[in-house]
Amino acid sequence: MTDVVDSDELLRRMHRARACAAQEERSWRARSGELGGSDAEAAREAAVRAVAYETVLRVLDEILTPGRRAEGT
Repeated sequence: MTDVVDSDELLRRMHRARACAAQEERSWRARSGELGGSDAEAAREAAVRAVAYETVLRVLDEILTPGRRAEGT
């Protein structure tokens, strides 16, 4: 990544990253729910991945809209 990007492009990239993380979080949560009774280990793995994407979302939200989320929510 040697190209120089302006602030607008950086903001667009962060918004795309947030949208991607939101989609992945939804997908892993759904998969965790689907696997709940049939494969406990896979369901746990999916739940962990969902939490990881949720964390990424929280970080990107704070970068893109500082202070919008209340502390502890």
